[in-house]
Amino acid sequence: MSHPPWNDWYHVTGSTHGSWLRGDPRGWRTRHHRQHVEGDYKNPPKPEDYQSLLAQSKALMAPDEAIRLSPDARRLACDIFAAALRFHEIDTVAIAVGATHYHILARFRDHNPRKWVGIAKSRSARHLSESGHCDAGGVWALRCRCWPINDRNHQVATARYIVRHAREGAAIWRLGVG
Repeated sequence: MSHPPWNDWYHVTGSTHGSWLRGDPRGWRTRHHRQHVEGDYKNPPKPEDYQSLLAQSKALMAPDEAIRLSPDARRLACDIFAAALRFHEIDTVAIAVGATHYHILARFRDHNPRKWVGIAKSRSARHLSESGHCDAGGVWALRCRCWPINDRNHQVATARYIVRHAREGAAIWRLGVG
């Protein structure tokens, strides 16, 4: 997180377990950029550059280990995220949960979004496994990305961006609509 967020607002993104691996042709990053990787999701590296690393990443996973959420599981996860954040009095504007990733726009007054999103991820994973939507264990990738919001215009644009994920089949929660 490079600069302080406007009024404590963050855009938090994350993935399901196994949905974005090292060597992914969409681009990828190592934690703390320990290894320099050319490109990003808008300008990905050439697929052949990291083909062997992607093959190794896939080989280390069980064949059915990558999590892809069904529409019902997305709705349940989205609702549980919203309930958990509201329970902890985290002001939330929008949440989207897709088949392989999520977005949250919320105010984290303690500047510790990973803590609160971690609690929401844990609760949703428990509900998803108890309801039979997923096996017990790792539904979500370990970390999330926290982007500070710069100003009101950035907040509004981010909220619209998150809600537009409904076009891709994401379950949506937004302030006042739920």
